[in-house]
Amino acid sequence: MTSDGALCVFFDDLRGPDGEPTPLIVRKRDGGFGYAATDLAALRQRVVELHADRLLYVVDARQALHFRMVFDTARRAGWLPSTVAAVHVAFGTVLGPDGRPFKTRAGDTVRLVDLLTEAVDRAREVVAAKNPGLTGSALDERAQQVGIGAVKYADLATNRTRDYVYDPQRMLSLVGNTGVYLQYAHARVRSILARADGVDATVDVTAALEPAERALILDLDGFADTLAEVVAGHEPHRLCGYLYRLAQTFTAFYEHCPVLRATGPQRANRLALCHLTGDTLRTGLHLLGIPTPTHL
Repeated sequence: MTSDGALCVFFDDLRGPDGEPTPLIVRKRDGGFGYAATDLAALRQRVVELHADRLLYVVDARQALHFRMVFDTARRAGWLPSTVAAVHVAFGTVLGPDGRPFKTRAGDTVRLVDLLTEAVDRAREVVAAKNPGLTGSALDERAQQVGIGAVKYADLATNRTRDYVYDPQRMLSLVGNTGVYLQYAHARVRSILARADGVDATVDVTAALEPAERALILDLDGFADTLAEVVAGHEPHRLCGYLYRLAQTFTAFYEHCPVLRATGPQRANRLALCHLTGDTLRTGLHLLGIPTPTHL
């Protein structure tokens, strides 16, 4: 309906602090269009022309009311049928050390390219200290993989609706729940397998299991269920948590169950567990958009 010269959509259950209805303004009184119009047009195209059956809007949690009104309007207009799901996948705010939304010293919004550049520069120092023999373009490539991977992981490892503090030193730590720790865990598994190249890894299901082996098997078995939970709730932090626990369980396994020094079926079974752990870490990190170098 037209209200004060603007084309608006009103909702029975949405009112402002003054008790007046809160409208979605589709066209302004001066004839201009804002986010409501473009979001509605894009939604209609995705459903009608692109035949989407599920729409996920990954946008700041502060836009929850806006998207509720957009989705309701689209359904009332017949552009969003009941067979198509539209979900606002809200996320929290990145905070600075002072607990406020992350800004530059001048008070401006931090550009993503600057944030990533800082992470890569810091990662170069971490990688160089860990692997002094890595230089030149190889060091630059590894710094890119580790630095950008660390930022991605830090963003995804927190429940998406919560705010979190941007802390590059913690993000690039080799210990704790970080992307670097998982990349290092994957590289360590690949190193073990490289030293065992050509050794038989045929599983013997009759061999007795050590407690650490059993624990690793149980954790590996939970991968599929974790992925189902991630998809159902749009919660990538669950995958991050799973991968971190798996890396910890593998560390305990490796400490208590020698792999290359074992013999016979025991060595083959442990190598098979290393293969599966490495593949699971690689697949999980790949789903998070994080590379898995074989060496750090």
